Amino acid sequence: MFKRITGTKDILPQEVGLWQDIEEKSRKIFSCYNYQEIRPPLIEDALLFNRSLGESTEIVQKQMFLVKNQKELYALRPEGTASVVRAYLENSLDKTTGFVKFYYLGAMFRLERPQKGRFRQFHHIGCEVIGSADPGVDVEVISLADALLESFCIKDYKIKLNTLGCPDDKLALTQALRKALKDKLPRLCDECKERFKTNVLRILDCKEEACLAITRNLNIHEDYLCAGCKTHFLKVKDGLDALGINYEITPHLVRGLDYYTRTVFEISHPDLGAQDALGAGGRYDGLVHELGGPAVGAIGFAFGVERLLLIMDSSAHELIGKDIVYVITLGDEARKESLKLLADLRKNAIIADTDYENKSLKGAMRKANDLKAKYVLIMGDDELKKGTITVKNMASGEQKEVRLEGIIGELKC
Repeated sequence: MFKRITGTKDILPQEVGLWQDIEEKSRKIFSCYNYQEIRPPLIEDALLFNRSLGESTEIVQKQMFLVKNQKELYALRPEGTASVVRAYLENSLDKTTGFVKFYYLGAMFRLERPQKGRFRQFHHIGCEVIGSADPGVDVEVISLADALLESFCIKDYKIKLNTLGCPDDKLALTQALRKALKDKLPRLCDECKERFKTNVLRILDCKEEACLAITRNLNIHEDYLCAGCKTHFLKVKDGLDALGINYEITPHLVRGLDYYTRTVFEISHPDLGAQDALGAGGRYDGLVHELGGPAVGAIGFAFGVERLLLIMDSSAHELIGKDIVYVITLGDEARKESLKLLADLRKNAIIADTDYENKSLKGAMRKANDLKAKYVLIMGDDELKKGTITVKNMASGEQKEVRLEGIIGELKC
């Protein structure tokens, strides 16, 4: 017997309703903010992620699912931003549209150790705004993330906010960190010792206790920021304050991808433990140019759907019952007539099903109850001769005969 691949999950029918609910609410919120859906492919040229995410990032070094052809090397996408930017440029949207606001929903892939809320195939809900460096866009994107969480009935989350500044500012911060961490290098974990050589900023993102004890005691100020980046960040904070959105300035927040500049943010929840991020995002003002396009500002974020489901309120996990109408037939003629009845119900947008297992009346009623049917329609040969059908309200237990030609109107009342 075959088993699913480690780090993947079967989303069974009884769970799918939860996923559809999140997706439906997401589309509604994105629409209110005038975002349009985009659907890039699941597989891309591996070099796209090497170039955009950074050769030294953990994703590129350890976590990419690679597919080797005779000549090409492909990768299952580990995140959505690079694919969206590639689509933006390849389809000449930088020339025809310029400023765009996109959202996406779909599967991502990372070859990492499966753990609570983390899978090798996982799902993101995310957005990307390309074509503006205005701090007002930062405010909109963060407020959009906040609105999504509210629509999912998620509470007690924390928005952590920081700025990395422009590339020159990041360089200054990098140099300051190297200086501050040089004498502490022997106490860092092995990965952070390597990060010290390749990307010292990522040491701030390490979750190892020994490294946390060191980095949390580093005195990181905004001294490395240029005047323009200080002003940008001040406007972002002022905008969030004006909207009444709570946030916490977190100087150690850097995110793990090389393309981030200026505003970065992470949304965490205490119920998730040490790996407490629900989602994250930030500006990547240099990425469009890095991939061959114009020098334009861009920002985005993504939520992990599996992680959202872990901490959603129990009330949000209750499936919204479908108003199913379950048809039970007694006799061959009734069975034949039920085919037309089911077709009429479905044509009138009424969810309808019937017994295909040849159950007894009692067994079929039990099945209808298991399906949480709103009504059961019982059609026997005797009812058929009279041109009627028995309708049972499963909630109240009320039962009555209705003319067969009037059943649609009866059910829609």
